[in-house]
Amino acid sequence: MEREQALQIVKPQLTEHRYQHTLGVMETAIKLAGKYGADIKKAELAAIFHDYAKFRPKDEMRQIIEEQKMPAILLEFNSELWHAPVGAYLAEKEAGIDDKEVLDAIRYHTSGRIGMSLLDKVIYLADYIEPGRHFPGVDEVRKMAEEDLDSALVQAMKNTIQFLMKKNQPVFPDTFNAYNSIVQNSGG
Repeated sequence: MEREQALQIVKPQLTEHRYQHTLGVMETAIKLAGKYGADIKKAELAAIFHDYAKFRPKDEMRQIIEEQKMPAILLEFNSELWHAPVGAYLAEKEAGIDDKEVLDAIRYHTSGRIGMSLLDKVIYLADYIEPGRHFPGVDEVRKMAEEDLDSALVQAMKNTIQFLMKKNQPVFPDTFNAYNSIVQNSGG
């Protein structure tokens, strides 16, 4: 699927602010993919569709999670996590995307997972550091992303985990597991 066609499918599903975010994620993903050797077309497509389900009603997302037998643990955590796996499902069903690697990058862009692929890492990080993001720690992660993908990813996850802990919010197990996996495989 070409960029313009993908953007035409996604744009009606998003607010203008979220569409601008999506464009930023797309550009960032293309740069990261080029720098670290991921497939640029797959990175572009996954970035365009990463928030495809972001504004779907919670009831619809809950129903899809249940009907598609996605991990039930999702329903025990903040509904902010739901749009990623639901978005992967809808990108396949509604937009006809059938590339497993692209769908996985969409599916895990909020939580991460053990054994993240290069494309998973690119989309997770592009979503975190795109130019429209402004929060404590993002500039440090942007600088790190210029030097080392895994180090930047570890710092992004660390920031997210610390943010959730400061707010007494539960941390999704896949995020802890992804963090541990990357730290253990990169030598700390």
